[in-house]
Amino acid sequence: MAELSAAILDRLRINLKTAGIAVSDATIQGMIEKGFLGVPTQFEALTHEFPLDLVPDYLGNWGAGLTPSATSQQRSDDEKTAAPTNSIMAIASQLKTRAVSPVALTEQALARIAERDPVLNAFQLVLTDRALAAAQHAEAEIKQSNYRGPLHGVPVAIKDLLDLAGTPTTAGSKILAEQVRQENATVVDRLENAGAIIVGKTRMSEFAYAPGSVNGHYGPTRNPRNLAYDTGGSSSGSGAAVADELVYAALGTDTGCSIRMPAAFCGLVGLKPTFGRVSLAGGVTLSWSLDHCGPLTRSVTDAALLLSVLAGPDARDLRTRLGSEFSFAAFTQSEPSIRGLRIGVLRNDGTSNPLATPEVLAGWRTGLAQLEKQGAELIEIDLPDMQAMRIVGGALIANEALAYHQANLRTRFKDFGEFLQQRILAVYAYDTGAYVRAQQMRGVLRQRANAIFEQIDLLSTPSIPAVAPTLGAVGSTALSIPFNLLGWPAITVPSGQTAEGLPIGLQLVGKPWDELTVLRAARALETAG
Repeated sequence: MAELSAAILDRLRINLKTAGIAVSDATIQGMIEKGFLGVPTQFEALTHEFPLDLVPDYLGNWGAGLTPSATSQQRSDDEKTAAPTNSIMAIASQLKTRAVSPVALTEQALARIAERDPVLNAFQLVLTDRALAAAQHAEAEIKQSNYRGPLHGVPVAIKDLLDLAGTPTTAGSKILAEQVRQENATVVDRLENAGAIIVGKTRMSEFAYAPGSVNGHYGPTRNPRNLAYDTGGSSSGSGAAVADELVYAALGTDTGCSIRMPAAFCGLVGLKPTFGRVSLAGGVTLSWSLDHCGPLTRSVTDAALLLSVLAGPDARDLRTRLGSEFSFAAFTQSEPSIRGLRIGVLRNDGTSNPLATPEVLAGWRTGLAQLEKQGAELIEIDLPDMQAMRIVGGALIANEALAYHQANLRTRFKDFGEFLQQRILAVYAYDTGAYVRAQQMRGVLRQRANAIFEQIDLLSTPSIPAVAPTLGAVGSTALSIPFNLLGWPAITVPSGQTAEGLPIGLQLVGKPWDELTVLRAARALETAG
């Protein structure tokens, strides 16, 4: 961490006093010890490298001029995508032909949740009666040949910051625990319209502001691959529920890593779509300009299916874009070969540090070798602005989170957990105008980053710099938050495991709106096994 100056501490104390928030010296010392004042310090230094007269990024059309890669081709309709036996696509064919009953499948899911959740702590709320009623309705519809598609009758879960009418949305907090919601989040409507059976709402870190399952109110979530280890955050319960086969898929949100980290730590596929492709209406905000919603699944094809259900413009969320639908048929009918696909292999990320631990690097390189074996061209590429992207991304999350939480910090400070208290109070160390300066720098960083697609079709990094930490500890967002700042689509796919059996993830990142290429390459890696 950059050396903490007296000026930063003075500003912190003055801004807290001005905001009417009284904190103890012990709280400030805790903020220092946890490193929460590091990003404000780094941000202040970074601002001197950028001119003052830049147009802020939020005034620009950041997706303009970028079109999907020309390498995506159609394959013949008689070619099929292999489906793992525990995938949505595998069970869907049985549900459609009535070889499996939605009611029996839902009862099985609820029984497994009852057995395993006391160990995992994956669910905030289990919707037994509601799920069984939905399953009975789905069964009757399928019997009457009113089959809605591959999600019809399939048990799924949603992160507990997405509204489900008639239930509270806690967002992992004590503050929202008693607020029953009156309408669904848009993505929940889209799941239900596709016939999915929502069996529960999953645990998460408090207000989604931790890259781990740390939660002082509801406790951490254990990793099904090894119960002594964490699932990662903030979509902790969604990761555990899918990995332990309590449900077939779950929704998460991702502001800096929160879909990809639990997916990577639990050996799953986790997809963060392009910013603006999936609505966040009816979701509790962490950062309006970096939040994304997407699926955690056990196969790439299932992720593509969920994306096709979730994606598209929404009048309730002005961040969504016209033409942002995603075609599942385009994915299933796309050419399986990735021959000639140019995959950038990250070499320089703007620091002198290794990208990841040796075991994670080994798993990543094994995955890259599999992609090369299938005909992809690997091209080493430098992206030294990644370090600046981390700092600017952290500054934007912090300042937008403060705008959301400031009123409750004044009136319900003690109802925030200690971790979140200290992390969010660090925002008061930023100088006046930091938010606009961050958006100015974001525009420059985005323009520079877009240039890499003149050389490559996709970028690859390790998903997370290390495997899952011990229970309740947090991971690193170093290789994930830059792509929230940019709004690019990114997916994590399993790529081996450590000697202890902890999963390793490989990340593939594409240009805006080109999830098709991202998913094709991910499928190729998955197929290679």
